[in-house]
Amino acid sequence: MSEEQERQYRQEDSKVEVSGFEAKYYDTLMNLITLGWYPSFIRRAIDDLELKPGQRVLDLGAGTGRNALLMHERIAPGGEIVALEIGEEMKAQFVKKTREYPEIRLEERRIDEPLPYKEEFDTVFISFVLHGFVQERRETILTNAWRALKPGGRFAILDYNNFDLDTAPAWIRFAVRRVECPLAEDFIRRDTRQMLSAHGFGNFRQHGYFRGYLRLLTAEKLF
Repeated sequence: MSEEQERQYRQEDSKVEVSGFEAKYYDTLMNLITLGWYPSFIRRAIDDLELKPGQRVLDLGAGTGRNALLMHERIAPGGEIVALEIGEEMKAQFVKKTREYPEIRLEERRIDEPLPYKEEFDTVFISFVLHGFVQERRETILTNAWRALKPGGRFAILDYNNFDLDTAPAWIRFAVRRVECPLAEDFIRRDTRQMLSAHGFGNFRQHGYFRGYLRLLTAEKLF
C-alpha cells in the first residue's frame, strides 16, 4: 500500500469506540440490525475457539460482556478472563452482566497502547475491534497480544475476512463503505496472516461465517 493511500486513514474516522445511545443499547441494536442473527453467530464463534476449562483469556475491547460470559462457560471451572474496556457505558453493562463471576475481571486499559502482561494467557481474543484502528495502532495491538500469550498460546481475531471488496456483492460494498468506517476497508484489503507472521505467529486456523466475509482467525505464538 502506497504512502499516499496510508495517509487517507485517520483514527478519528473509527467507529469502534462507541458511546451514548449506541453504547447504552449496543447488544439490542446488534440483535435488531442483524435480524436476530448475531447472538447465535457469536455463540458459534466462541464455540469454534475451543477453549478449555482452566484456561486464562485476555479479552481486548471487551464491550458489554456478552463475549466474556460465553467464554466463561467454557473455561470454568478454574479459568479466568481479564477483560479490557475503556467506554463508560460499555463498562457499566459489563460489570452488571458479570458481577456474579469473580473469575471475570474488568480493567480499564487502552488496547492500542503498551500493556503490562507478559506470557500470562492461553488465549488472547479480539472481536470486531482490530479493523477500527489505523495500521500503526494495529501493530501495537498485535505486539501486546504476542507479549501477553504464553509460548504456544493462541491469538484469536473475530473480524472481517480479507477479500477483494471491489468484486464483492453490492450489499457487502454498501455495508463496508457506507455503514462501516473507512478503516474497515483498509483492514479488509490487507493480509492479516502476513501481519501476524511478522509478529511471530503461525499455525493458522480459520472458520468462515456469513458466506466467508467474516472469519475467526487463530494463530499460535511460535517463539
